[in-house]
Amino acid sequence: MQTSFSGWGSGLLGVLIFSGSLPATRVAVGSLDPMFLTSVRAVLAALLGAAMLLAFRQTKPERADLPSLIVVAAGVVIGFPLLTATALQHITAAHSVVFIGLLPLATGVFGVLRGDTRPKPLFWVFSVLGSLAVAGFALTQNADVSLFGDALMLAAVIVCGLGYAEGALLSRRLGGWQVISWALVLALPMMLALAIAFRPETLSGLPVPVWISVGYVSMFSMLIGFFFWYRGLALGGTAGVGQLQLLQPFFGLMLSAFLLAEPTPPLMIAATVFVVLCVAGAKRFA
Repeated sequence: MQTSFSGWGSGLLGVLIFSGSLPATRVAVGSLDPMFLTSVRAVLAALLGAAMLLAFRQTKPERADLPSLIVVAAGVVIGFPLLTATALQHITAAHSVVFIGLLPLATGVFGVLRGDTRPKPLFWVFSVLGSLAVAGFALTQNADVSLFGDALMLAAVIVCGLGYAEGALLSRRLGGWQVISWALVLALPMMLALAIAFRPETLSGLPVPVWISVGYVSMFSMLIGFFFWYRGLALGGTAGVGQLQLLQPFFGLMLSAFLLAEPTPPLMIAATVFVVLCVAGAKRFA
């Protein structure tokens, strides 16, 4: 029982860490180019990940693991951070949280496509309902809301779901934190080149909140959060602790409201609740 409790605690801490990613990114892209932010956060996380791999003398992945690591790197290290950072130049962090409610569902769908699970028919019913809710919410917003930003968030959810599903399969052989660390190391040369190419003329004069946000998305969102998340899944069970991810949209809305003073209208909250219920139903029949 103590092990299970520890697993749930670790999983909850991982979800809390991930919930701060979009608000922190929203702050950072107010002063930094999305491409530079995406690349520099990956570089900083990769350096820490590489140090840990060396310190714990982890065995290198086999050649057969390379395609899967490339998928993880493309989805989690590059795709999701870049797409969300670009989207958050057009929409609020609170608005983006509605789309994050579909992330567990996207992960489940790609798990099915990869042959990891065979869901029941009701899985697809809840999947369609959740997708329609997100599309309907986006279409009912006023002209100040960017459909381009919404499209970027949907793309971010898709590529991240693919990266999560592929990483989940690979972690059975390499281990959870090792997968994200090796993916970061694999992407390091390209991300370092991009960081240099898109670096601003000067970093002096940046507000303190921007520096804090960059540090947060680099160390916590990109790396440390995965440590707690995968530890929770291992100790408490994937089926049980995995449900904690459904709380992420609510944590994200609260952080956006309290830290950024962004409005959370009733329709946004209702859409988030409905999407979370659809995801819960889909996972129930997955």
